[in-house]
Amino acid sequence: MRLGLIDWFLVFFFFALALVIGVYVSRQAGKDSSSFFLSNRNMPWWLLGVSMVATTFSTDTPNLVTDIVRNNGVSGNWMWWAFLLTGMLTCFVYARMWRRSGVFTDLEFYEIRYSGKAASAVRAFRAVYLGVFFNVMIMALVTLAAIKIGAVILNLTPVQTVTTAGVVVVVFSTLGGLPGVLLTDLILFVISMVGAICAAWVTVNLPEVGGLDKLLSHPDVVGKLSFFPDFSNPEVAVAVFIIPIAVQWWSVWYPGAEPGGGGYIAQRMLAAKNENHAMGAVLLFQFAHYALRPWPWILVALASLVVFPDLEALQAAFPHIDKQVIGDDLAYPAMLTYLPGGILGLVIASLVCAYMSTMSTQLNWGSSYFVYDFYKRLIRPDATERELVFVGRIATVALMFTACVMALFLETAMQAFQILLSIGAGTGLLFLLRWFWWRINAYSEIAAMVISFLLALGFHLADLPDWAYWEKLVVGIIVTTLGWLLVTFITPQTEPAVLRRFFRLIQPQGAGWRKVVEEARADGEVIESATVGHNLTGEIQSFFIACVCGYSLLFLIGSLVYGNYLTALLLSAIVALTALKLLRNWKLN
Repeated sequence: MRLGLIDWFLVFFFFALALVIGVYVSRQAGKDSSSFFLSNRNMPWWLLGVSMVATTFSTDTPNLVTDIVRNNGVSGNWMWWAFLLTGMLTCFVYARMWRRSGVFTDLEFYEIRYSGKAASAVRAFRAVYLGVFFNVMIMALVTLAAIKIGAVILNLTPVQTVTTAGVVVVVFSTLGGLPGVLLTDLILFVISMVGAICAAWVTVNLPEVGGLDKLLSHPDVVGKLSFFPDFSNPEVAVAVFIIPIAVQWWSVWYPGAEPGGGGYIAQRMLAAKNENHAMGAVLLFQFAHYALRPWPWILVALASLVVFPDLEALQAAFPHIDKQVIGDDLAYPAMLTYLPGGILGLVIASLVCAYMSTMSTQLNWGSSYFVYDFYKRLIRPDATERELVFVGRIATVALMFTACVMALFLETAMQAFQILLSIGAGTGLLFLLRWFWWRINAYSEIAAMVISFLLALGFHLADLPDWAYWEKLVVGIIVTTLGWLLVTFITPQTEPAVLRRFFRLIQPQGAGWRKVVEEARADGEVIESATVGHNLTGEIQSFFIACVCGYSLLFLIGSLVYGNYLTALLLSAIVALTALKLLRNWKLN
């Protein structure tokens, strides 16, 4: 492709804007580690919520959605739509508890919840396991998408793409820390959303497609439009709907949709002004991420079925691209080659913004783990604040380099997505229950991590062609869950003093802590509070209402796109009623 002057101007303008913001906040962000990693815990809900959305609005997401739609139709998106349930549960049940914990990173949770050397060991191990291994995998997936976009649109080699993108992201991330990330996320999200909508508008109205009406009636598209899979085909229905909605959302750890919250979602909650702001940030994220954003990507994916009906058509259109990276996820950047000058620059700039937003968050989050949960605790406990910020910046560079190298060995977005799901299979229930059941201990966490990882590795090495992906996932969930439950009962209990201190701080409800409360009372110690705590029944009710509201909003927008106005009217009423109920349950202080 040939980019015009206006296209290059837009691309470089937004690169420069991000760097200027990073330089502007660098002095404040570099003052101490709290500023660099948590923005002094004084961020409003709307800025944190937008930042969460911007982080998940990356270059790999439209590619992944395109891959899903081309293979399984719109209903195939239930593979990730199901995680709305996870997010809403985090919002109404766990967000307040995270903010109340007052930890610096979510890994610090382990040493306020568990005791002994096992607690220290699991914290240090997860700092490397999540902050390095998982984090690098996520960034490699994002960079893989950048490689494909660079190859299709700019005719860049993979090495040229990762070098250019890596240098800019590293410079920005090492300067601004979390304050820089949050400020630029606000701008980058707006640009990314405008770019996605422009791309959808232009591609749907291409002469080859003929507009929305013709697209929705095209023979290659009609069978892909349903919101739900064909239940007369059990194999497809189980894989794309039943397993995700019944099992996957609560049992699988996936970055950005961790059961009970974690990772950069926890980092944002911990940076909030107070508990209500933490909850509001997560709620905004769920609505924007699952309901508002998918449809521009879905429309481009559907249009790609008309222009590039199969992989052979993609290979013929881009013969210079290595066959190894030719997959259905390549169809999204392929459709962008039809954009006119000006709009092309805007869309490329939006993808650059999306890439920078995600990568900067992952780098800041991953380096916070390395610095605070590994370096400060095990290597330099007496490190100065200036030293911690310096080490954080070095870790940022190292993580980026490793991710870029790994990206060169991946092939498709779906491949990386399934790898991450399989590694986290079976750990989700533990992350949900550890707040509400005293018996879970540090050994439970270690067992869950080790078993799930070994199973995922075993399935990969065994190469079982007769096993569907979802069958491996379910087996992994069952074996891992039974394994960590068994370990829980045969290993030592957490020290009573630690359990009482945790209960006093968090005030969890439910029968799972009754034994701890009663034993403390027998020792003359009252650990429950009459004023602090939460109404678990009300929170569960809000969770269900929020899920109805979120899915109704998702299908309301889809119905408007499809021209089903009567259905849209009914869904509008449901959205309005459930939203009013949620507003009553969430009062911002």
